[in-house]
Amino acid sequence: MKEIEYKFLVDHKKWEDLPKPSPELIVQGYLSSSIDCTVRVRIKGSNGYLTIKGKTEGVTRTEFEYEIPVNDAEEMIDLFTDKHIRKERFEILHCGRTWEVDVFQGNHEGLILAELEVESEGVKFDLPDWTTKDVSTDPNYYNAVLIEK
Repeated sequence: MKEIEYKFLVDHKKWEDLPKPSPELIVQGYLSSSIDCTVRVRIKGSNGYLTIKGKTEGVTRTEFEYEIPVNDAEEMIDLFTDKHIRKERFEILHCGRTWEVDVFQGNHEGLILAELEVESEGVKFDLPDWTTKDVSTDPNYYNAVLIEK
């Protein structure tokens, strides 16, 4: 399966003023991380996931994601990862598309990223006025890179 995703930084002031739904807490760690392949374990709310992602080319990469028992995800994170990312995810509807906005905690407190998955590269979409810089192709904003900072 292909994941085609755009990422944008978020204007803090406009984000504060935006009405939002309740967020879902995400905790994740990486079992393996290289430029060609990452293997991530994630707890999102009360669900666990194992995700394998291939090398990013432009804004596209191969992705396989499997739901796993949350207890297994917790144990894998505890046993096999020493660094974690914690963030709150908000799902915001804008012009008929669902944006996932991640508000990072811990070492990345203050970072807010908005992500939009689309059906094909180059598809046209309306940007919310609370987004700023496009960081879709900047590897510094990949979670697998952020976890090392």
